[in-house]
Amino acid sequence: MARIAVGGFQHETNCFVPARTDFEYFAAHRDRPPLVRGPDVIKWLSDTSFALPGFFAEMGARHDYVPLVWTSGGAGGYVTRDAFERITGEMVGRLSEAMPVDAVYLELHGAMVSEDFEDAEGELLRRVRAVVGERVPVVISLDYHANVTSQMVQMTDGIIGYQTYPHVDRRQTGQRAAKVLATVLARGRPTGRALRKMPFLIPLNSQCTMIDPSKAIIEKAAQIEGGDVLNVSYLAGFPPSDLFDCGPSVVVHAYTQALADAAADQLARDIALREPEFAQPLLQPDEAVQQAMRIAAKASRPVVLADTQDNPGAGGTGDTTGVLEALVRNRAQKAVVGIFCDPEAAAAAHRAGENAEIAIALGGKYGPEGVQPYSAKFRVARLGDGRMRTTGPSVGGRDIDLGPMALLQIDGVSVVVSSKRMQAHDQAPFRHLGIEPKEQKILALKSTVHFRADFQPIAEEVLVVLAPGGHVVDTTKYPFKRLRPGVRLYPLGPEFSGPK
Repeated sequence: MARIAVGGFQHETNCFVPARTDFEYFAAHRDRPPLVRGPDVIKWLSDTSFALPGFFAEMGARHDYVPLVWTSGGAGGYVTRDAFERITGEMVGRLSEAMPVDAVYLELHGAMVSEDFEDAEGELLRRVRAVVGERVPVVISLDYHANVTSQMVQMTDGIIGYQTYPHVDRRQTGQRAAKVLATVLARGRPTGRALRKMPFLIPLNSQCTMIDPSKAIIEKAAQIEGGDVLNVSYLAGFPPSDLFDCGPSVVVHAYTQALADAAADQLARDIALREPEFAQPLLQPDEAVQQAMRIAAKASRPVVLADTQDNPGAGGTGDTTGVLEALVRNRAQKAVVGIFCDPEAAAAAHRAGENAEIAIALGGKYGPEGVQPYSAKFRVARLGDGRMRTTGPSVGGRDIDLGPMALLQIDGVSVVVSSKRMQAHDQAPFRHLGIEPKEQKILALKSTVHFRADFQPIAEEVLVVLAPGGHVVDTTKYPFKRLRPGVRLYPLGPEFSGPK
């Protein structure tokens, strides 16, 4: 039996949006559990789709677990100094008090940037390693969008990344992490570590593992892994994070350095050859809406419009109005926009009551430049308290609280409004307000890829829309300051030559 310290600290940082992610945001219960500590970690996470429950399920009751701290801030702007130090300080402090431990498992993201540390997870792991010393195994799981650094690799004995995008394998990732840690406990820490950074950034739209080239890359990584090669992880990166090591990575831990290097080189060569395949057509709002209306007129299933640049899962505000304006302007019918975050609009709807008509300025409150509120009269079709349980394959099994919600209607368009941000990767918030997604003509979803897990099976076709938003798809427009020179800003694109 081993004594294993466990915890989690997750954030996907978009360095190019103005808002900061503070401690209160991590502490709040939203579309994921709030910050929890000690025994509450197991209580809150036991029946969710995160990696930690999968880790527990695989390791079983034969070990003694020491829960530290667990929190997930989703995606957003820089993590504040206060939030990073308070959460990291408590995690490391609890670990110090729990010593001695035989191993550490942490559920991290891999794309967190704080106001002080561009490699925030690397700094967290450095502090963890300082507490446990050089002999105690440290294994972590990372999101598929991790920007892996050399410090992360050197401070760990296994890095296990999600293999799916949409992320439907969080629990399985925890199980894989448990198997790696069990091997390390039995055989000792691996001596081989390899990190390969690819020389180009990949936009999120092109990272989906349901299609090639990402699907083939993930399959190749799984074939290479095994035996003395503990883990072969392909992490596609998160382009809106401004750090030296931004971008896709191959990470290998093995029991010899030669094995680690050979495995990493093999997969990296395969990815390099596929660089031209990372491409996807993008449509302007009116073009997308008009095409969707033509398809929907003959289809029995809804057409999905992915409002990719206003994806809260990539740091978007969830309240931009470009797609909504295009739907109304083109007189779309039986169209639904969601999930639209505007607590003021939701409050106004609750004050007025169902079937009332309200004149409000909806959304457009947080930028980016050029985005304006949509001022109009809406009918309050339905109200909800925002408390529900998610049901889909990506984030199913979570008890979420989106605050007061309202379904607002204008002409043939309905808007699912929440008081807290959540990207549209689950059908439950729509049903919460009486909308059955499969019965609609057009579904305009504020999401980039995660929506595909729950919505693509019911969709006639998916169109990706390039309306203004905080998650800028064209990575050449990011004002990088820390990215390493020579990296191509998108596949086969121009090289980054330094800050302008």
